[in-house]
Amino acid sequence: MTDRPAAMRGWTRAWVWGPYSSLGLIACLGTLALDQSHKWWMLAVLGIAERGRVTVTPFLDLVYVKNIGISYSLFDQASYEGQLMLAAFGVAATIGLWVWLAHGAGNRLMAVCLGLIMGGALGNATDRVVLGGVADFFSLHAFGFYWYVFNLADVAIVAGVAGLLYDSFLTSRKDAAKPL
Repeated sequence: MTDRPAAMRGWTRAWVWGPYSSLGLIACLGTLALDQSHKWWMLAVLGIAERGRVTVTPFLDLVYVKNIGISYSLFDQASYEGQLMLAAFGVAATIGLWVWLAHGAGNRLMAVCLGLIMGGALGNATDRVVLGGVADFFSLHAFGFYWYVFNLADVAIVAGVAGLLYDSFLTSRKDAAKPL
């Protein structure tokens, strides 16, 4: 029985696991667990679907909305097959982000941010398979304006993207400070 050459094993390992992969995995699984446990609590314990809108503060309400599309309900997919397609897209995006984490993550901030995005994407993909759409609960509003309803997975995705943007500016500032 022949084994793959050592160079090929190292190449494969670099695309699957990198120096910051464990940190990204912890952030991903933590985000996924927090998101799914919060959704379970909101639906099963609080019974938000039956209660309707609950006012928390003058600018925050809790309400159950099942989003069958993507951001701002774009590309609505009313069929379960459509939800599976969107879930598969979320899983594919997570795989691409995992390769980025394993192969290209250069610091802890990037690893955590990628983990947040992956965990959020998997949380919403799980909703699509289990509930037939993404469960959203938080409704921010002020002065008669209502923003979209969102969940913890969405918060994690936005925080991860914001962190990646911050990291990109931080890196470019360090590069600009280097002498020529």
